[in-house]
Amino acid sequence: MTEETKNISHGRLLTKFAQLGPYLRQKKSSEEGYFFDCLSACVNAKKPPESREFWGWWMKLTPKEGGFEYAYTFGKFNTEGEWLEENVPNKCVKEVKASLDTFYQKIAGFVEGDLALEITALPSLKKPKLGTAA
Repeated sequence: MTEETKNISHGRLLTKFAQLGPYLRQKKSSEEGYFFDCLSACVNAKKPPESREFWGWWMKLTPKEGGFEYAYTFGKFNTEGEWLEENVPNKCVKEVKASLDTFYQKIAGFVEGDLALEITALPSLKKPKLGTAA
């Protein structure tokens, strides 16, 4: 953790991130980074619940000097409970992107507003930066 984020304990950050909605995956999060995801669209709703896969996104939020950096990926959440980076079908793209935009507004509002820190894209992120017109 950086000096700024050390002022807020890892446990307190987990609690606050969990209050943003059902996105935080505590078991995949640590002081070195926080893992969020969203199962946005069911691949095949006709299958039994335990056999369903979902289109969605996942994001890693990493503490850095002055705030956090994020990187996100789109893909499929499979029946084994693993994320696979895959192109989301055109019929689901709008729904998946909308759920990521909604989450980004929440996380950015918390980091920039409540914590008074910045949230920026990982410099190597090739996809459009969130919160921009891109």
